[in-house]
Amino acid sequence: MNTDTRKLNRVVVVGVVLLAVSAMFYGCKKTEPVKTEQQAAIAAASDANSVIEQKTCPVEGGAINKNLFTVYKGKKVYFCCAGCKPEFEKNPEKYISKLPQFAK
Repeated sequence: MNTDTRKLNRVVVVGVVLLAVSAMFYGCKKTEPVKTEQQAAIAAASDANSVIEQKTCPVEGGAINKNLFTVYKGKKVYFCCAGCKPEFEKNPEKYISKLPQFAK
């Protein structure tokens, strides 16, 4: 092999090595989006609510209407009719034992 070919081979080998090293150090920089505390709390609450789902009204015992609810201690409480909401709000602790989202 002549001198020019050897030099060209060295340049190519050095170039490939440098390319491989730089790919190793500067590879794909995928990052997960950082959640704020509020986003994390919302996600946790929605996960908790999806696991424990209220099916019946704590006041009358009928099937719930997802449009009729109040928030008590950070959790949604659903009712079967509009009259049950104010009744619950008068004394919520009376009905807590009937709600799966407050079970311990």
